[in-house]
Amino acid sequence: MPERRHFTRIFYLTAAKLVQGPHQWRTQLVDVSLQGALLLRPDDWSASDNREYEIVFVLGGSDIEIKMQVELTHEASKKLGFYCHHIDIDSASHLKRMIELNLGEEQLLYRELEQLLQEHREHTPPAQP
Repeated sequence: MPERRHFTRIFYLTAAKLVQGPHQWRTQLVDVSLQGALLLRPDDWSASDNREYEIVFVLGGSDIEIKMQVELTHEASKKLGFYCHHIDIDSASHLKRMIELNLGEEQLLYRELEQLLQEHREHTPPAQP
């Protein structure tokens, strides 16, 4: 199977919360990118037909909380993969900085940001008149 990822994933093991309406699961973030995240599948996991969730995690050594509105894209026995549909500007800024520090190459980060913008333009429905 060919690799389809266009975004560098940062391995970042930290506690995370997965939320869907009144349901919440405590889990662990495995990795994160500008496009999504991979979580450990919670022991008490029960998927629903609604694939929309929110992921919340705190950057280590700080009180900075990252929130991402995500869609479940794949499930495995031990992991859940999510695509990010929306992230608030503060969370995006902190996540961008974290990725920038981990990549160590500013040009690669800007290429990924441009790719992210392009993908969101392609997935955004046109405005209704």
